Parts: sequence; structure tokens; C-alpha cells
Amino acid sequence: MLIGLISDTHDNLEMVDLAVGRLNDEGVDLVLHAGDYVSPFVIPRLGRLNAPLIGVLGNNDGDHALLKVRFAEADDLELRGRFAAVTAGGITLGLLHGEEIELLSALTERQAFDVVVHGHTHRAGMQMSGETLVINPGEVCGYLFGEPSIALLETGTRSATIVNLR
Repeated sequence: MLIGLISDTHDNLEMVDLAVGRLNDEGVDLVLHAGDYVSPFVIPRLGRLNAPLIGVLGNNDGDHALLKVRFAEADDLELRGRFAAVTAGGITLGLLHGEEIELLSALTERQAFDVVVHGHTHRAGMQMSGETLVINPGEVCGYLFGEPSIALLETGTRSATIVNLR
């Protein structure tokens, strides 16, 4: 199973469209969004995905109630709150934004999940913490570092790649 990983879209509609197009081109089976959509008007753009999306809230997401409404209006989009435990492709994934450093550390160090996905820092990267693969897909928006990116996770091999969107 191929899972697309995104975070920190921050209302950049042009880059959201680019990310959605790339994920559709890759034929992902599922997309996980680690938060910071920022405003509800970005959600219909995510609705153009050809795969279901599960998302969590980030520290910059404003109107939580309206974000939930926009998610509910779109087919195959699900907003889980501040954290999501996902089972897909035979593995377990923990999904959170990542600004709560102690929580992020606890999830990775205790190895409660096969994969932990987070955003917040806007820096793409991945590392192993014991048997847990920790992935930050970077920033879709490209605002902080000018390097918009997503990640692709192959569940069968538990391997991931960071994909630059430019």
C-alpha cells in the first residue's frame, strides 16, 4: 500500500494543488495530513484527491468547527482532532502535528506505532527510533524554507521517500 504524507499546507492553494496532483499521479491509496491547513477554504482543494484523507489539527489551525464542517462536506476526508491512530497496509501509524514535543517523543521512544508521522517544523526528514520509523514530510506551503515537499510511504517495506514539489 502506498500512503501519501503531507503537512503544513498553510493556505497555499497553488502548492496544495501541486501536492494533490502529485499524490494523484503517484496513485496513493491513502493520504495522511499532519495539520496546519490554517483556514477552511483549503479543504475543498484536498477533496480533489483520488484517495481518502485522514487529517489532524495543527497549532495554526484557526476555526476548528468550520474546518470540521468543510471536512464533512467532502467525500473521503476525515478530520480526527489532535491525534489519529491509523491502521493501514498491515502497519500502525500515529499521526499528530508535533508541536507537543513531549508527546512526540513519548510516541516515538515507546515504539507504540510502526510509523509516526508529524509536521510542525516544516523540515522534511525521517529517522528510525528503535523499530519506529519517524517521518516529517516537510512543508507543502514552502513558506519557511522554500522547499515544498511531501512524502510517500510504502507500507510493505516500511520505506519512505521525500518528494520535492518543485
